Amino acid sequence: MSTPPVTFRTSTGVRLDDLDTNWHVRGPALLAYADHARWECVRAAGIDLPDLMAHRIGPVNLETTIRFRRELRPGERVEISCAFEYGDGKTSRVFQELRTPDGTLVAEVSSVGGLLDLDRRRLVEDPGARWRAIATDPSLLGL
Repeated sequence: MSTPPVTFRTSTGVRLDDLDTNWHVRGPALLAYADHARWECVRAAGIDLPDLMAHRIGPVNLETTIRFRRELRPGERVEISCAFEYGDGKTSRVFQELRTPDGTLVAEVSSVGGLLDLDRRRLVEDPGARWRAIATDPSLLGL
């Protein structure tokens, strides 16, 4: 299966509190970078938390995989990309690469998620259609 095209990129710096005792960026910090990039992408697409609440939906993460490729050091910057894939069901996938400014691959994060109906507490059908209906720039969400 090929990865869908990247629709969004952002970057962040590595902080000392992102490191473990071996001076490696901790897995939870990499997940936080990926999560931050997804939220920034949603925001850039024109959706904020009040919009989600008004539509009574919220994104949920059902599965995440990290593949570590290279160490990051304190003070380095990392660029995080987002590429979205929608199928016929209630879930979608996000593929993210974390890279140094020179393009070196640091980690790959893939996630399976959905949109939760906050009243019924069930995943909504066709999450891509729901995102498309409220986004001002759905292309950033791969739509």
